[in-house]
Amino acid sequence: MTLTAPSTLLSAGSLLFAPEVSPDGTSILFAADVARATIFAFELPPEEDAAEAAEVRVDQLGTKVASLLGVEREDALLRGITVHPASHAVYLSIARGRGPEAGPAIVRAGTDGELTVVELDDLPVTSFALDDAPTADDERTDVWLDGTEPSSTPREIHGVTLNIAQVPLHRSTITDLAWVDGTLFVAGLSNEEFTSRLRQIRYPFDSAATETSVEIFHVDHGKYETQSPIRALTSFDGGSSILATYTCTPVVHFSVDQLRGEGLVRGRTVAELGPMNQPFSIVSYDRDGEEFLLVSNTRHPLLKIPASSIAGQEALDKPLSDADSSLGIPRENLDHPGVTWMASLDRGRVVVIQDDGGDTRLRTLGAAEL
Repeated sequence: MTLTAPSTLLSAGSLLFAPEVSPDGTSILFAADVARATIFAFELPPEEDAAEAAEVRVDQLGTKVASLLGVEREDALLRGITVHPASHAVYLSIARGRGPEAGPAIVRAGTDGELTVVELDDLPVTSFALDDAPTADDERTDVWLDGTEPSSTPREIHGVTLNIAQVPLHRSTITDLAWVDGTLFVAGLSNEEFTSRLRQIRYPFDSAATETSVEIFHVDHGKYETQSPIRALTSFDGGSSILATYTCTPVVHFSVDQLRGEGLVRGRTVAELGPMNQPFSIVSYDRDGEEFLLVSNTRHPLLKIPASSIAGQEALDKPLSDADSSLGIPRENLDHPGVTWMASLDRGRVVVIQDDGGDTRLRTLGAAEL
């Protein structure tokens, strides 16, 4: 359905560009509005192609974004990141404030380092409303560990202090987006008994979604789970599968062929990256002819995983307390502390948000640095 104003977003959520621009240069920006349980697809006007070596870098990002939006620095919270397929500009989803009443904004960071607010109201837009979203009066909750909620409470667990918030289930209706061959994958929670859900929505929005409840074995928790949402996901293996990561922190492989909306689908857990942790992003890149994955987290280092190790990894199905348990595929800690949100600039470069002495910065990391 095509919308006209008011199409203003009510909440800040995940962002994703369709990977190809149209012949006339138009690009499609998908923006998740969790408050409406809706995905908006904005048609952006053409942007100039980036120079081959163009990078994006913005120092004191948090301070500059807050100043641009007229809020205090601690009240400009990043909720999503994506890269324009032609200009390589970075688009940031920002919550202006904390909690469920925070208003949204989308900020563009160009390769020249300039920040601008993206005006959405006059853009052509279509939308897709999810029909399986939890309602506002659903008494079930999700747990967030990123410390951004006003209700976050410090709690010490095994000598580690975590900022834990229990939020209404509907605020995790949409947790991340991925694109596979003309289909938008939408991760999050649903109103079903098995709440963890992967949805597939063809674009343009002209048909119903395929909605699949998903289950995983959580090595650290030692059990199968259907309630925990996917926190971050990415397409994998030429679009034939999805890699997803969850809180505390399993990495799970899903075959797209199995995601048909027919009953509960069990993913193949291929890695346990460490407990008491919430992932931000999972992205892939190429180096020296090989594909690698990066996973950024609230507490653990930036982790590098060889993609070639995933195909042969048997499903992890034993708890850590079992003598025969395994942590799965190999991983390497990278010396890039404080990396949170990430997005692929191209196959050889990744843009990251990184903590920087009380502020944040946006920078581009090449494959040689990863």
